[in-house]
Amino acid sequence: MILKDNRLPLYYQLMVLLIGKIKSGEFAEEDQLPSERELCETYQVSRTTVRQTIQELEKEGYIYKIHGKGTFVAKKVHNQSLVKIYSFTEEMKKVGKTPSIQIISFEKAECSNKIARIMNLSVEDEVYIFKRLRLADQDPMLIETSYLPFSRFKNLSGKELENTSMYEWFRNEYDMNISKASESFKAISAMKDEAEILNIEEGTPCLQLERIAYEQSDIIEYTVSVARGDKFTYTVELT
Repeated sequence: MILKDNRLPLYYQLMVLLIGKIKSGEFAEEDQLPSERELCETYQVSRTTVRQTIQELEKEGYIYKIHGKGTFVAKKVHNQSLVKIYSFTEEMKKVGKTPSIQIISFEKAECSNKIARIMNLSVEDEVYIFKRLRLADQDPMLIETSYLPFSRFKNLSGKELENTSMYEWFRNEYDMNISKASESFKAISAMKDEAEILNIEEGTPCLQLERIAYEQSDIIEYTVSVARGDKFTYTVELT
C-alpha cells in the first residue's frame, strides 16, 4: 500500500512494493511489468512517480526495458564471494538452481611454457586440459578451461567430470581437499567462440577469472573461466 502521508518518498514506497513482488515470485523472471498507466491507476500515484520508480529499479538491476515492447523482470544475477573456496555446483544449488555441465573438449598434452611456469612443472610434464560449459537451469553461465597435472590424476577420461563438481570428485576419488586457492579477475569482452557457447553477442562484457588451487604446497589445478557479466557479480572482502 502506498501511504501519501508517509515520510518516505512515493517512488521509494512503490519501488519497495514492486521489489517485494519480484522477490516473492508474483512477478517472475522475464515477466512483463504492468504499463506506466496501469501502475498509476493501481497505486494512485503520478506518472512522474512511476517513471522514477522504474528508473531506480532498472538501475538496481531488477528490471530491463525493451524499446517498443515494455519493461520486464530481469533474471537474477548471482553474487559470488571470493573470500572463500567455492564450488559452482554447490553455489547454484544454494540459490535453487539446477547446475549441469557440458564437456566441450578434453585432452592430455605436454605443458606449454606458460602452464609449466604457473603450475611449477617442467615442459616435459603432461597435463590434462579440459574445457567445460557450466549451466544453471540450462542457462549458459560460464566457460571453464582447467589444467590438472597428469602425475596426480592418472587414468582420467573426462567422463568423471560431466555430472559432478570437480572439488567433490577430488574429495571422493582422491581423498583430496583444497588447502588454499588464489584467484584474480578482470573485465573482458567475449570473443566470437566464447559468445557462441555462452549464447551472447560477441563483445558482450564478461569477467575472466584465473584460479590456482593447492593441496598443501602442490598446485593441483589451474583454471581460467569466462563468466557472463550479466549473470555474475563477485565480492571481495577487504580486512
